[in-house]
Parts: sequence; structure tokens; C-alpha cells
Amino acid sequence: MNETTQDTGLEPAATLPELTVETLPGPLREAVSRAGWTTLMPVQARGIPYLLARKDIMIQARTGSGKTGAFLLPMLERLDASRDRCQALILVPTRELAVQVFRETETLCVPAGLRSVAVYGGVGYGSQTDALKKGAHIVVGTPGRVLDHLLRRTFSLDRLEMLVFDEADRMLSMGFYPDMRKVQSHLPNRPVHTCMFSATFPSDVIHTAAEFMHQPEFLSLSRDHVHVTDTEHVFYTVPPMDKERSLVRFIEIENPTSAIVFCNTKSRVHFVAVVLQRYGYDADELSADLSQNDRERVLDRVRGGTLRFLVATDVAARGLDIPDLSHVIHYEPPEDPEGYIHRSGRTGRAGATGTAVSFVTTLERFDLDRIAKRYGIEMTERPLPTDADVETVVAERLTALLEARLRDRDKLQAERSLRFVPLARSLAENEEESAVVAMLLDDYYQQLLHAPVPRPSDAPAAEKSYQTDVKPAGRRPRRDSRDGRRDGRSRRR
Repeated sequence: MNETTQDTGLEPAATLPELTVETLPGPLREAVSRAGWTTLMPVQARGIPYLLARKDIMIQARTGSGKTGAFLLPMLERLDASRDRCQALILVPTRELAVQVFRETETLCVPAGLRSVAVYGGVGYGSQTDALKKGAHIVVGTPGRVLDHLLRRTFSLDRLEMLVFDEADRMLSMGFYPDMRKVQSHLPNRPVHTCMFSATFPSDVIHTAAEFMHQPEFLSLSRDHVHVTDTEHVFYTVPPMDKERSLVRFIEIENPTSAIVFCNTKSRVHFVAVVLQRYGYDADELSADLSQNDRERVLDRVRGGTLRFLVATDVAARGLDIPDLSHVIHYEPPEDPEGYIHRSGRTGRAGATGTAVSFVTTLERFDLDRIAKRYGIEMTERPLPTDADVETVVAERLTALLEARLRDRDKLQAERSLRFVPLARSLAENEEESAVVAMLLDDYYQQLLHAPVPRPSDAPAAEKSYQTDVKPAGRRPRRDSRDGRRDGRSRRR
């Protein structure tokens, strides 16, 4: 019995047979030929059968694995080009991904008569509105802008057949959970085939899945068997004098729910904690130098799950159990190789997935390589985020937050704010005064970003639902003998 079976109480089940280019249904095979593909990627070969079978499914697959094709190709069989209504909604975290997915629909779906549109914030509504009113069959967009169009009645989800969450973990890190729930209220009051793709499935993504899907099955492309529990091991090679800035850039991009940052010495723990605090993050330190009162204060926050970033040495963190820990960050490799296993094992528990992140200099890279070889760990190197990367992500996240705030204003508040439009335009057009605008945006962003992030509600209930409803891919849901529908399945909650 593997670790997943022990954690979730589920027995492994046989998966559906994989597909090849030759065994694809006709319309899918023609699209693959137009795209010039000679073989299917693993996520396509294994995932498409479940989508064609209309199974709600969570698929764990990394970015760049071919997952876009895995959910677009089945639409060629599932959608009706003669009905000018939105039949597939694909929610994505960023405008960049929206454009990327839209371009793939242009290659795979448009020649078959299916029209698509990308909708995202930060640009005007005109062309998006026109495409939606003409009856785009496939809508790709960020949750906030999709919600804007639904509230404006630009389009309707009454005829929706497929709902796809792409990079669900990133959507939560961007702060889209409240908008995702509001979009859900516009779904039809009938079964809608739903699938969720994510590189990792930490507890908040699992809870989200339980709120949007009924008895979802789970398929992981990172192992040869169906499983849930998994820790992703990644590392960044950083300049020796820029490690703390690299850590901050990583946090800005990833926006972890919670993390332990491990350091080897008490002085380094204090330094990193101060850096994070100066950047406005909810961080505290735990080391042998703390007074008993301070230690108990920090431990109380840890036990209560109210501390977002704990910076600690191995000794100080021994025996701690932080609920829903999404990331373990190795600010430096442990002096004892076995320490890496103990540190990393604190995430990815109870049927969830987690991420172990290491920041290493060129010299420390050798230590990490030895650890990986000794324990047979697959380490993935990622490019270090640049200031430009952070600027792009922060701009998109702030745009989403501001647009959400604007939607919540009543008519009187909206009218009141109009008096500042001329001033806002004047400040933005004046290069010297633009610093004032930047300061206000920064203050607002820091205030919202570092406040508790809205996450899937009623976590214990959601987790209970997950433990009882999620099945390994291959196990079929029980159907009602009277009408063939899944028992108790409802989209409006």
C-alpha cells in the first residue's frame, strides 16, 4: 500500500486506456494533423480519455507539459459550432496565459468552426464585448474580467458544457478565489463537466476543487501510478550577495499561503526574518536565542495557523507541525543531508501536495546535488525571477484586486469617485507626479497582499468532502438509475 492510499483511504484503481494520434476520434486527429503534431504528450494521451468520458477530474501536470491541448482537443467533440453561445469556459490566472491558450484555440478549434475570445483586465472592454455578443463558443479569461462581463450581461453561461480551471494553484496565489466563487453563482443549475489542472495540489487547491466539482477523480502525470501526495522539489541558483533579494522576488511571484524558511544559524534566521518584515510580510523567527515568552508567542501563532512565514533553524523547528503548509524554503542547504528530508517532509501532508524550494549558490549547488543523488530526489531548476517578472505579476495581481474592489462599490460610491478622475488623469500624465500614483498603488497593494488572503471557505468541511469524494482516475461514479445523472450533483450551492 503506497503513501497515498494510507493518507486518503483510497485503493488504487485501473486507469482508462491511453490514446495515441492514430486512435484519436476523427475531429481530434484532424486538429492534431493541422497543428503538425506527430505524437501526443503524456498529459494528452492519459488525460483526454477522461475528458471525452465527461469525468470531473483533477490533473496534476507541470507548465509546458501539453495540458492546453489536453482540454482543448475534447472540445472538438463536445461543443456544437451551430449554437452561438458560450459552451466552454477556461479560467486562467494571467493575461499572458489567456492569450497563450487563445492562440492554441485558434490553431486547434477555429478551423472546426468554433470561435473563441480571450478576456482579461487591464485593457478596454470593446473588442471583448463584441466577440462575446457574437456568441463565442470558447471563452478564455481571468476570473475577474469574466465576472465583469457576466455582471454586465455581455454573455451567459446557461449553455455551458465544460468548465476548465487552468493553473488553479496560480489562480489562488493571484487572489482570485472570491471571484471564482462569484463566477460559480452564474453557472447553470445542472451538471457541468469540470476539470482542474495544476502543477501542485496543496490543501487550498484541494478545498477549491471540493467546492466546484462533485466526486472528482485524480490523475497525476508526475508518477506512473495514480496518487495525490507529492512534494515538488525545485531550486534556484542565486548570486551569493543577492540571496535575500532572490527570496523576496520568489515570494512576490509565488505568493505562498504559508511557509517555513530554514536557515542553518541563529544569526541568519534573524537576518532573514528582518528582511521579510521590512518588506511588509507577516514573518517571525524561532531560534534558541528567543526568550521563553517570545518563543511561546511565536509557537502560539504557529499552532493557531496565523503566522504566514516562520524563519527557523532545524533545531528550533523540531517537533513543530504547521497546518496547511504550502512551501518549505531552504534558504541554504542543511549541514546534515538527512535534514533536507526532515525539512521538506513538513509540506505535502494529508493527501495534499507541497513544494520544497532551495536557494543555492554555485558552491552550495554541489551539496544539493549530493542530497538529490543520495535520496533519489528529482530536483527541477527554475530560472530566477527578475525584477521585470515581479513587475508584470504584481501589475496583474493589483489590477485584479482593484477591479474587484470597483465591482463592490455601490452607485453612490461610484458616483463620488468620479470627482477624482481629472486628478488621476493629470497625475498619470505628469512624469514627476506619477510617483504619487505609484506610492498610492504600492500602499494599497501592500495592504491587500499582506492581509490574510481569502481562501476556500469552511476548510474542515471541504477537506472532509475531498477525503470522501476524490477517487483515483479510473473509478466510475455511481449513477442514478432513473435519469443517468450523478447522485446529488448540483452546480448552485
